[in-house]
Amino acid sequence: MAVKIRLTRRGRKRMAIYDIVVAESRSPRDGKYIEKIGSYNPNNDPARIVLDANRAVYWLMVGAQPSDTTRSIFSHEGIMLKKHLQVGVVKGAITQEQADEKFNAWKDDKANRVATKADTKVQSKDKARQERLAAEQKVSAARAETIAAKYKVEEPVAEVAPEPVAEVADAHDDAPAAVAAEAPAAPEMEAGVPSVEAEAPAAEEAPAAEAAPVAQADEAPAAEATSTDDKPAA
Repeated sequence: MAVKIRLTRRGRKRMAIYDIVVAESRSPRDGKYIEKIGSYNPNNDPARIVLDANRAVYWLMVGAQPSDTTRSIFSHEGIMLKKHLQVGVVKGAITQEQADEKFNAWKDDKANRVATKADTKVQSKDKARQERLAAEQKVSAARAETIAAKYKVEEPVAEVAPEPVAEVADAHDDAPAAVAAEAPAAPEMEAGVPSVEAEAPAAEEAPAAEAAPVAQADEAPAAEATSTDDKPAA
């Protein structure tokens, strides 16, 4: 009877989990199996592998043939190396202590390489995240500048108001000129119409004009007397 080591599927849709089983080669994939020796969950990062190394090596030593996927899992976990060392122990090439020592050294080296790979992966993720964040900030800044330029409003230039003291001084300085400008001009002599100032002397000379007849009246009797005196002489 041919025996194979393969995977059987379980879990919900798009979240499959696989069991590592030992089954007959003629059994269906999810059918009856002889023994379950581990599980494989590819949904985690990194993939989670749970494996019984001793039972896996036993089945390999008795002639069970792993599938391609199962062989890759065994190589990743060092099962194939352990089986190779165990064959050397059986043939007497090395002792069991030497085989265990070599396997433990490989296991430590593998752990260091996995840790380094994990650190590198984390650093790559951080770097990618920072680059993506920087690119987003650059795009946001360019967008903000575009919006600010679009809605920019030019502010009017504020006019400087003159000082109040200067205004008062200017008002006082201009007052005489304003009064002189607003003062009425002296009335001029119109043709044939005497002004008020021209009439004033006429009023003062009026008594002199009236006194003239009186003088003539005084002189009139003297004339008459002279004529009377002259008549007898004739």
